[in-house]
Amino acid sequence: MKFLADSLLKKLWLTITFSVIITIVVSFVFSYLFYEKLYVDRIAEDLYQEGEQLANDYKGGPVSSELKKNIQWYNEKSSTEIFLIKNHSELNDCFLFEINKEPVITQSQLDELLKGNAVSVNGFKEYFNREVIAVFFPLLDQGSLEGILFLYIPLAKISELTREFSYLWMFGGITFIALALFFGYMMIDRLTRPLVNMKNAAKKVSQGDYSTRVKIQSNDEVGQLAAAFNQMSASIQQEDTRKRDFLADVSHELRTPISYIKGYSEGLASGIVKDHTEQQKYLKLINREATRMVKLVSDLLDLSKLDAGQYSFEKHPFPLAQLIEDFVQKYAQELTEKQITLYTNLNPDIIIHADDGRVEQILQNIMDNAVRYTDPGGEISITLKKHHFGALVEISDTGIGIPPEDLSKLTERFYRVDKGRARRNGGTGLGLSIVEKLVRLHGGMFEIKSEIGKGTNVRIFFPVV
Repeated sequence: MKFLADSLLKKLWLTITFSVIITIVVSFVFSYLFYEKLYVDRIAEDLYQEGEQLANDYKGGPVSSELKKNIQWYNEKSSTEIFLIKNHSELNDCFLFEINKEPVITQSQLDELLKGNAVSVNGFKEYFNREVIAVFFPLLDQGSLEGILFLYIPLAKISELTREFSYLWMFGGITFIALALFFGYMMIDRLTRPLVNMKNAAKKVSQGDYSTRVKIQSNDEVGQLAAAFNQMSASIQQEDTRKRDFLADVSHELRTPISYIKGYSEGLASGIVKDHTEQQKYLKLINREATRMVKLVSDLLDLSKLDAGQYSFEKHPFPLAQLIEDFVQKYAQELTEKQITLYTNLNPDIIIHADDGRVEQILQNIMDNAVRYTDPGGEISITLKKHHFGALVEISDTGIGIPPEDLSKLTERFYRVDKGRARRNGGTGLGLSIVEKLVRLHGGMFEIKSEIGKGTNVRIFFPVV
């Protein structure tokens, strides 16, 4: 069993081997039996027809010597042993011995002869050392049994008749088995080789080599399995790369505020900074970095929940214009300090079915960027209008703009156009990633257009009630 347990190739090859051998043996046995039955049936039929034709020569009355001579003459010419006897008691004399150590003809068979019916007998005769077939035809005249026409022939042994056939069958069978095993092995090896390759590739992937790929050799189910394996391996490799980059980015993002907090706190704790104004400045810097760390951890937690499908939503219908009007109030002081003018044009009739808290989170992440990257004296506009998709929220600013090559990467985690400026302003590089996921989970779409030195336009589409 250990020989079979470690290889699908061996199992399939041996299965085909046994199947071929069993098929050939069964075919030979059935052919042998069919040939034997066909031979015996043909001999019996010929014997009956021969006896029937001879019995038709009897025209009634006592059996004539002329009829006896004719039958004797025919007996000398025929391979069949033919006798014409007056009664059944003479059978043993002409047949030498009984068949199967029983009388040649029984009483019931004698009764059939008296009724005018022919009787056939099959059995083994030791004298000939083989099977014999015998047929009895009654010669009746007005109900009186005047004689019995008796014909018999020893059957040739089927092994004698099929000896040449058996040799040919054996030679052909052995040749067929050899060819079937050879080509069967080649075919099974070709079928199982991709599975073996996938097994080896799976081991490499399990050991961390995610670049492993399997060569696709066909378009059947095995080829489709190989393609699925390659796709899985590529996905794992991509996810592993993203995980490594993510961990590296998280470490990098946390290292900066932690180093700031550590440096400023050591300066305060050591007493080096004694000026009260300078101490307040250090405390504000520590608070800023701590706030950025809290925001970073909160954003990471949100992304983790969104990726795992564990983010909770409480959707209900509400007027989007009212939510935006209430939302922008929290930016009033900051806009005033930066001398940024805010314009709004909101359609009050638009109702969406969404989680108002998550929608506000979407707007906040976009508005934070607009305020952060718009220089003093700039403008920000928020428009809400109907669209063939449903509702369109458009937030535009006159900020610094985004280079075209960076637009497609904005929703990647920790991606920043200007990393130094973003860190100084408290950005985590995760806001737009969260926005994109939240918008999609609400069945909406998200677009960003920008031009360097002219500003950025963000369009969010929501389905309406």
